[in-house]
Amino acid sequence: MRYTFFVLLILLIANSHKATAQDIPAFPKAETAKSKIEKPDNEKLASAYFKNKEYEKALVLYEKLFEEKQTRFFYTYYIYCLIELRDYKKSFKVIRKEQRKNPESLRFLVDEGFIYTLEGDQNKAKKLFDEAMERLQPNTSQIKDLANAYNYRGQTDYTIRTYLKGREMVEDYGFNLELARIYQRLENYDDMVNEYLDLLDRDLAKNDYIRGRLQSALKDDEEGMVDDAIRTELLRRIQKSPEKIYFSEMLIWHSMQQKDFEMALIQSKSLDRRFKEEGSRILELANVCLSNEAYDVAIEAYEYVLLKGKLNPFYLDARIGLLNTRYLKVTNRFDYTRQDLLELEREYQIALEEFGENTSTVTIMKYLAHLQAFYLDNIADAVALLNKAVEMPSVTPKLIAECKIELADILLFSGEEWDATLLYSQVDYDFKNDPLGHIAKYKNAQLSYYIGEFGWAKAQLDILKAATSKLIANDAMELSLLISDNIDMDSSYTALRYFAKADLLTFRNKYDEALTTLDSIQMIALWHPLHDEVLYKKAEIMMDKGEFLIADSLLTRVTESYSEDILADNALMLRAKMYDQHFNDTDKAMILYEQLMLNYPGSLFVIDARKRFRELRGDELN
Repeated sequence: MRYTFFVLLILLIANSHKATAQDIPAFPKAETAKSKIEKPDNEKLASAYFKNKEYEKALVLYEKLFEEKQTRFFYTYYIYCLIELRDYKKSFKVIRKEQRKNPESLRFLVDEGFIYTLEGDQNKAKKLFDEAMERLQPNTSQIKDLANAYNYRGQTDYTIRTYLKGREMVEDYGFNLELARIYQRLENYDDMVNEYLDLLDRDLAKNDYIRGRLQSALKDDEEGMVDDAIRTELLRRIQKSPEKIYFSEMLIWHSMQQKDFEMALIQSKSLDRRFKEEGSRILELANVCLSNEAYDVAIEAYEYVLLKGKLNPFYLDARIGLLNTRYLKVTNRFDYTRQDLLELEREYQIALEEFGENTSTVTIMKYLAHLQAFYLDNIADAVALLNKAVEMPSVTPKLIAECKIELADILLFSGEEWDATLLYSQVDYDFKNDPLGHIAKYKNAQLSYYIGEFGWAKAQLDILKAATSKLIANDAMELSLLISDNIDMDSSYTALRYFAKADLLTFRNKYDEALTTLDSIQMIALWHPLHDEVLYKKAEIMMDKGEFLIADSLLTRVTESYSEDILADNALMLRAKMYDQHFNDTDKAMILYEQLMLNYPGSLFVIDARKRFRELRGDELN
């Protein structure tokens, strides 16, 4: 019994050692270690040779890769290397072999035909190209594949013919997008537009995509050819099929993109009358016109809504919009008079008498207060009116905040910085993550900049660079850069303090004091990074004072001496507007508009400059 137990114990221990030995990895033999060395990556190596135009080396690798993997990708590069090395005989051999293996793929006929073109045998090439076209079946994938093959080999006519034949063969697929892209590349904009609009006619769900493609084509449309093609074809289709409202809406959209608000209003009125709408479409367009300073069109649009009568749900909005537009049209002119301002004030007062001072007319009260404070120097009445609006029951919190911001602006204008910053801070706190709060924060930072607290101002402005409102984010970035870029050599802000003070004096309409302060900057040093800003600020002041010749001289210095700086295109656009609107010198205005388009193609003013240039040239825009 003991012997048996002893034998079993010995066997158990032996098995245990055997299992343990199996678990412990043995050292690899020399041959095994060598076999684990990574093989070179032939794909990356072939690509590197190809990019360096070492086609002989690339050919060896791509031939091997193609034989191993048999993919179109490696086939394409393999044939490309053979063509570059002018080994047409082997190219034919490879292509024909693939053609036998894939008789349904017509691209190999195109590849073979392409080799014949390289050899100079155009007849054989044409025969093969035509054969591929004749063998085409009503199969969308095959049609696209053949068209791509023609396109890749530079056979644009055959590419177009393939898609057009495919359109006849496959009824539910028009190949509009494919053809539109080709026509755009060929600068055949009429056919490009037709393809996009035909697609819209087939599938309204593609509306946004088509607009995006057309907008992309318009970006590089310096001669206005795409613009003309879109407008002409849309007008033709609207006349032919007036029941297809989407063409009219597309024309309205296009006109607004091109800032041709007159055409947009014509089409909007047509739709409003046809469908007996209440004016919502017109009111929306009027607001867009107002934001784009197209005041005459905005006035016409608001008046159209007002003609629908006082019972119309948009009557009050149109009345407010009309008042605001007339105010901006007057104050943005170079030659308004005090009498113009008094007439505007009277219009606002008449509106308040008609509708009363209530929650619906708070916006009118806000605009009237602004006019009284900043243009008629009637601070007391403006402040009283805004205080009344803020304290009025049932006014929405956002509208109260807007009135507080306006009141803060007026207090800052009248020299009460502390009270102004308290109001800005209230709105900032109450609307932290709202665009309204961002406006208040920006104005508070701007106030700090005015009084020379640059560090705090910049910290707040840097926060606002990420604001959801693009306008506020851009303004914050611009002011932040002004501060950071204008530290003096001794790390002080001497010149910037003068400039900020002049900015505040300008805000308060104290133009002579502002000019004197700006002169102080030019006395600090013969050159300073603020000098172009100083010239531009002086020009703006001179325009406000009605000294247009002096303003033009200052702006000319900006465009000539600081042509690469950020204010150059602003100065050029301002000069063009002066010659256009004040001097009535259309020839000079056209020269300046054209100069802006040519010298600053990326400027935000290019669209406006191009439109006005074409108007002055007498182009038929409608």
